[in-house]
Amino acid sequence: MYNICCIGHITLDKVVTPHAERHMAGGTALYFTSALQNMDLSYLLVTSVAESEMYEVDALRDSGIEIWAYPSRNTVYFENIYGENLDNRTQNVLQQADPFSVAQLKEVEASIFHLGPLLASDIPTELIIYLAKKGKVSLDAQGYLRKVQNKKVLPANWPDKEKALANVTFLKADETELAVLTGCKSVEDGVKVLADWGVKESVITNGSQGSAIYYNGQLYPIPAYPPQQLEDATGCGDTYMAGYLYSRSKGHDVEQAGNFGAAIASLKMESPGPFTGNENEIIELLAKTY
Repeated sequence: MYNICCIGHITLDKVVTPHAERHMAGGTALYFTSALQNMDLSYLLVTSVAESEMYEVDALRDSGIEIWAYPSRNTVYFENIYGENLDNRTQNVLQQADPFSVAQLKEVEASIFHLGPLLASDIPTELIIYLAKKGKVSLDAQGYLRKVQNKKVLPANWPDKEKALANVTFLKADETELAVLTGCKSVEDGVKVLADWGVKESVITNGSQGSAIYYNGQLYPIPAYPPQQLEDATGCGDTYMAGYLYSRSKGHDVEQAGNFGAAIASLKMESPGPFTGNENEIIELLAKTY
């Protein structure tokens, strides 16, 4: 039995900022997994890549991460373009990967399943329903609100949202995604709609403005922790959720877990690529802040 199992594609990422252009692996699978690689828990990554990118899986395995990797016809290929304000991003999709299936998860037992779809087709609703019978489901909503048109990532409706979210314990969305999901203009109204649909804990992020967590009828504001330098914001949401779910799995309350998630996301922004530090670095940052 794993404490946490993450399901998501490792991607090829092209990251363009006003200062540099970088090519690297990415996706929820990479950022979430890397953030947990030095933490005290039993963890499994289930991913899918083309044979030509299997070396990325090997590199993660070499760092001690347990991975089930399924072959795909293609590896997802994202182009992320940032302006001076790293909260603003334009995305293009140059390749798409095969979706995950129930059959691939039959033998996996975990307390928490974190699902990181990058596009609406990645993880079908039937898989969410199936996993909810085995453990708590954590879901990043962003992939279900995207469609690809002429390689551009555009907003999309999620027809199955109420059916799917009835099976979700933890939901992560940013404020824009929350408004699209619920049709509500305010965070307070939006998270109440999610709760009515069955979501137990809603984690709503707003970039450098911080985040908020709705749980058991109460909204908990979580401050952002300004990084010492803004280097790369790609994967911050995935890193936040890795920290949040890790903290919750240790029995911490939602406010403690939110602060832990915000702190690890801040540390991630200080250098390109995923966070690969340890829990002590996060605890030290939190100690300096309070």
